[in-house]
Amino acid sequence: MSDETLHQPHDKLFKSAFGDPATAAAFLRWEIPATLSRAIDWDSLRLEPGSFVDSHYRHSESDLLFSAPLGGCGCFVYLLFEHQCSPDPWIALRLLRYQVRIWEAWRKSHPQQQRLPVILPVVLAQNAELWEFPPRFASLLDIPEALAAGLSAHVPDFTFRLVQLAGLEFEAIRGTPAGILTLRVMKAERLEKLLARVMAANCLMRSGIALVFMG
Repeated sequence: MSDETLHQPHDKLFKSAFGDPATAAAFLRWEIPATLSRAIDWDSLRLEPGSFVDSHYRHSESDLLFSAPLGGCGCFVYLLFEHQCSPDPWIALRLLRYQVRIWEAWRKSHPQQQRLPVILPVVLAQNAELWEFPPRFASLLDIPEALAAGLSAHVPDFTFRLVQLAGLEFEAIRGTPAGILTLRVMKAERLEKLLARVMAANCLMRSGIALVFMG
């Protein structure tokens, strides 16, 4: 079985559920820091076209980009779905590259604008065991401790929200019924809990969602 065959079911299930702005908003509003989440007009969340993932990572990750008003300005919420099994501490480097692509695409379609919209990155990991690395870009940089303060103004840095299904109990997953059931199926599939997977699949199909990886 090829990597592409393995990848496509996860990709289709993820996008069929979270490509719906209402489902995405019901999940993301709990994962963005509360102060920022309260400032986002979640009812106006809109799915933007395109993917920004590197071609050689498309077997292990998918992405969705949303736009919404934030405190009187526009912002993007970028949801990166990681369905690789092993931890990858270089996610932050890819996120930086993907954010630059988002901004470059935005600049082409908004040539008169003088400032870039904020991007809030969220990584959703379909892992069976917790990944132990800081969700911060600067943690990848080899910065001498004694010079950290002086270098802070000269190096890029950002944090991202890392949501790990391995760290969520089935009952703790929040969102719409469709979103909750989708994430429960993804978690069960990674843990090889086949009974839970089938039960969740039945619920999803009653909700009108095509459970593509069962097909």
